[in-house]
Amino acid sequence: MTADYASRAEILKLARVLGVEHERLEYLARVDADDLKAFREQVTDTLFDANSAVLQRMALAARLLPGAVLAKIAEKVFGPLLCARIAGLVDVSRGVDVAKRLHPRFLAEVAAELDPRRASAIISRIPLDTVLAVAAELARREDWITLGRFVGHLPDPTVRRALEQIDDPGLLRIAFVLDDKSRIDHVVGLLPAHRLGRLLTAAGADEELWDPALDLLTHLSAERRSTLVPMLGGLPEGFRERAQATIK
Repeated sequence: MTADYASRAEILKLARVLGVEHERLEYLARVDADDLKAFREQVTDTLFDANSAVLQRMALAARLLPGAVLAKIAEKVFGPLLCARIAGLVDVSRGVDVAKRLHPRFLAEVAAELDPRRASAIISRIPLDTVLAVAAELARREDWITLGRFVGHLPDPTVRRALEQIDDPGLLRIAFVLDDKSRIDHVVGLLPAHRLGRLLTAAGADEELWDPALDLLTHLSAERRSTLVPMLGGLPEGFRERAQATIK
């Protein structure tokens, strides 16, 4: 991934954490992507660690309530932000039990506020039907950043099923903001063989997808990239030239 692609992706994710439009952070485009990622994680940690003592007490109190009652309180009283802050502090079994009782729309809002690093054990155990419903809701909202943050915390069978619900442009946008780019080739390997070619075709039809597609190509294995060579002739000239240079 070129530094330009990496920094652009990190700026998008940092803007989400800070709650600002990404255009306001364009002055950071020349900052090293790894430094931007480290800063983003520091900001996230600061936000999540604020009032940690109070959150810990709330998590302990949650143990006393039945799961169904706690789920209702979460939706009607706590709201998505507070639920996201507490998620990493509750017992895994309790967190899973509550999550599967929440409405997918609400759970999608929680996911957007959540730091998946802190709740990975819960995320990986959420029932498939719940994950698919939330993924569909996030895709409907075009919340590619949240979807990209969760890919690395879900088991492969769940990722495979979830990606079936994402259209090709959406999948390219998710890959662009994926937190762990080293997993891209593995994730692509979970897709049906024909879908990689479809991604290239989708990018050729929309210039806004050229950079996400080229970024994707840089993270594929040489063997997987070579399978795309026969398709390059049908791409728009400017995109074809850049794709050829990337594949070589």
